[in-house]
Amino acid sequence: MPRCLPLRQICSAAFILYHVLIMNYRAVIFDLDGTLADTLADIAAAANNMRASFGRPAMAVDDYRLIVGQGVHYLVEHALGDSPDVDSIERGAEMIRNWYLRGHVLTKPYPGIPDMLDALTRRKLKLAVLTNKPDEPAAVLLAEKFARWRFDVLRGAREGEPIKPDPSCVQKVLAELNVPAAECLYVGDTAVDMQTGKGAKLFTVGVTWGFRQERELRDNHADAIIHQPMQLLELIDA
Repeated sequence: MPRCLPLRQICSAAFILYHVLIMNYRAVIFDLDGTLADTLADIAAAANNMRASFGRPAMAVDDYRLIVGQGVHYLVEHALGDSPDVDSIERGAEMIRNWYLRGHVLTKPYPGIPDMLDALTRRKLKLAVLTNKPDEPAAVLLAEKFARWRFDVLRGAREGEPIKPDPSCVQKVLAELNVPAAECLYVGDTAVDMQTGKGAKLFTVGVTWGFRQERELRDNHADAIIHQPMQLLELIDA
């Protein structure tokens, strides 16, 4: 006797089939760190500079892999450890912001990202970046490393406003793009990204070249997982 699938799996499969086979996508929202750009070495340099100011030794670059992506205050709190007080977290966050505004010496687009962005541009899709990096450093990074492409919207962390995974961030980007959620893909590399996209009812695409493992993407119900940037075009062209 054939095994019956749970209702949740059936609904999920129907959602994916509907999006991949029926929808005509007009826009893509990208995470930045770990999705478009390999920023880990620069993040580690900024955070280690901050740690040095507190008399702490440097951490290895890979030690930062699991504490990025949830905003600068989360990064500082976990980089310092020992439950730092609010004043220490604020001072550390300001140090990292200032470091990042000096430039991104070690940051580069992941292999295949330029070709993917070229292809999306040729298809006249709208492009947006939604990141938990503060607005100003995110704008500096895009200007330095991604000036060749037009991003219709850039939204970073802003004072007094929710950050990912709060879905209101996505909703504000969609409003600026003037595109409904059903016609937009959300692409990211972490659990936070999958939660953000799912919360806003977008088709979520997890990428495996970033900061986290594929299992994290699957555990957070990514609608699709890709291993190379150009595979995003296969989803769009399906």
